[in-house]
Amino acid sequence: MADSDVRRIGIVLFDGVEELDAVGPWDVLACWTQQFDEDGWEVTTLSRDGGPVTAAKGLQFTAAHSFADAPAFDVLLHPGGRGTRPQLRDEAHLDWVRTQRRSVPLMTSVCTGALVYAAAGLLAGRPATTHWGSLDLLAELDPTIELRPDDRFVDDGDVVTSAGVSAGIDMALHLVARLSSVDRARQVRRHVQYDPEPPV
Repeated sequence: MADSDVRRIGIVLFDGVEELDAVGPWDVLACWTQQFDEDGWEVTTLSRDGGPVTAAKGLQFTAAHSFADAPAFDVLLHPGGRGTRPQLRDEAHLDWVRTQRRSVPLMTSVCTGALVYAAAGLLAGRPATTHWGSLDLLAELDPTIELRPDDRFVDDGDVVTSAGVSAGIDMALHLVARLSSVDRARQVRRHVQYDPEPPV
């Protein structure tokens, strides 16, 4: 398959990103794109300067790309975590998100990544969700948002938001089903052995 035919998913990394917000979807999407490369997708990571970031609980990541040298994306995934709080006031970051919105067909978020989208104006008049502890802040950022507090993820066409942390795995499986097929998503779910039965 020619490189020009490959469709790309980018996962944004930043200091204070919640580990599972990024790694949960990464594992699902990387399993899909590597085990089933005939589907024509790949997933990669990017950060503002392309350097290492320290996640919310101390895990360190190194992004594959900077914002400046990242390829064009068909899907962009913005995780959450405490690192999103300063982003709500970071006009450079919000402008970058708005620029992505103009060129990326499908914008997705996990957890408080939705707060960043709201601050950038992407969720105006749309249904959306976020971590249960940040629903009030989401409403404060944009009162026109139709909150969906009981949904694990909300697909509103060209924007998909998901609830907190582990809900990003559900959303990523939904993306596989949407971008490929339900059968493919089931294959990926089985491969990563995701069949939640919480012990407590």
